[in-house]
Amino acid sequence: METGKTIFEEIKVAAHELAEMVKSLIHEGNVRRIIIKDEHGHTFVEIPVTVAAVGAMFAPILAAVAALATMVAKFTIVVEKTREAENPPAQPAAGSPGAGSGI
Repeated sequence: METGKTIFEEIKVAAHELAEMVKSLIHEGNVRRIIIKDEHGHTFVEIPVTVAAVGAMFAPILAAVAALATMVAKFTIVVEKTREAENPPAQPAAGSPGAGSGI
């Protein structure tokens, strides 16, 4: 049984928005990984958010992200998120009205 689904979201940001966007993504509960790419699609850094969420790791990661922002003007942030599976609609029980008893 599948309990969750992985989805990917791309966000294009300017250099001055990069550190603040990464900070807000880290605070989201459903983000698993953040990948920062330049405008040509080259990956600069991949951040596993489960590691980044630990307080001691948070500050150095943001400092590295801020340093990246000085190199390139535009970035794409690829966000790997988990989404809880939606509950399937309830099926009528066999023998109940609407179950298609075929009488």
